[in-house]
Amino acid sequence: MPETAVRELTFAEAIREALAEELRRDPRVVVLGEDVAEAGTPFKVLSGLVEEFGTTRIIDTPISEAGFTGLAVGAAMTGMRPIVDIMFGDFLTLVMDQMVNQAAKIHYMSGGALQVPMVLRTTMGATRRSAAQHSQSLHAWVSHVPGLKVVLPSTPYDAKGLLKSAIRDQNPVVFFEDKMMYRLKGPVPLEEYTIPLGVADIKRPGTDITIVATSSMVQTAMAAAELLEQVGISAEVVDPRTTSPLDRDTLVDSVKKTSRAIVVDEGHERYGVTAEIAAVIADGAFYHLDAPVKRLGAMDVPVPFSPPLEDVTVPTENTIFDLARTLCGKA
Repeated sequence: MPETAVRELTFAEAIREALAEELRRDPRVVVLGEDVAEAGTPFKVLSGLVEEFGTTRIIDTPISEAGFTGLAVGAAMTGMRPIVDIMFGDFLTLVMDQMVNQAAKIHYMSGGALQVPMVLRTTMGATRRSAAQHSQSLHAWVSHVPGLKVVLPSTPYDAKGLLKSAIRDQNPVVFFEDKMMYRLKGPVPLEEYTIPLGVADIKRPGTDITIVATSSMVQTAMAAAELLEQVGISAEVVDPRTTSPLDRDTLVDSVKKTSRAIVVDEGHERYGVTAEIAAVIADGAFYHLDAPVKRLGAMDVPVPFSPPLEDVTVPTENTIFDLARTLCGKA
């Protein structure tokens, strides 16, 4: 890619640019949610969109997640392409009926006659000192539901390309943005591009161990891989990018090559994304494994408000580093 065709954007800027491009491209696209217009959301990700597109397309709603998500489901069924903004992923608890019992099932229950092409954007991630009700990573919940697609970008480049694909998809898509990554900078092409859903990305090639990581844990895994390189361990970092659909082939092929695997995710470890991906690897690469597949997730406790306690509830580069050294026999 020519250097002149790329510039540095933050994660938030990449999201905003994707939304603006799709709003210009397709008049059926609308954004609705709490404080999305003049306030630009609490994280200021949508700042400036209402000035260009007006309040008929960037729509501030009452404080009723269930209500405006239900409106979006109906709008999508009748030809619109709504993007719902749920400011904290914890509030998925308020829209599970609309997403799980309505959006995910209407296509199947109508014999394919109806579709729900909508995107639900929301956040995930701890260590922001927001306490137990605003710090959860609940992407495993919706990944469990047939009929929903689930996206977890880890870079500005991925965020833009995946969001554009999600908006154009004919299915309901839940799009998780780690709130701690909005200031993360990275190269984003000037030209139009999309990234297909269901295709994993090898963020760093390696030969000794595979680290499968999601969302912000990709950056943590990359930092751990740098530490591992210093002790002679070559770590391959694989980003699934979407948990539904899941690119099983890329995950399994990587572990077949390296013979060891760690799965890292910021959701709770119990019944979580780490368990599903570990099972996929164990099933597909069993005879190539030289060690058990290991998992690192958030502690199975509500996220504490106390900074020292909160910081130890999620995986870090050092916990990944220590576990990888053990698996590779270099602890």
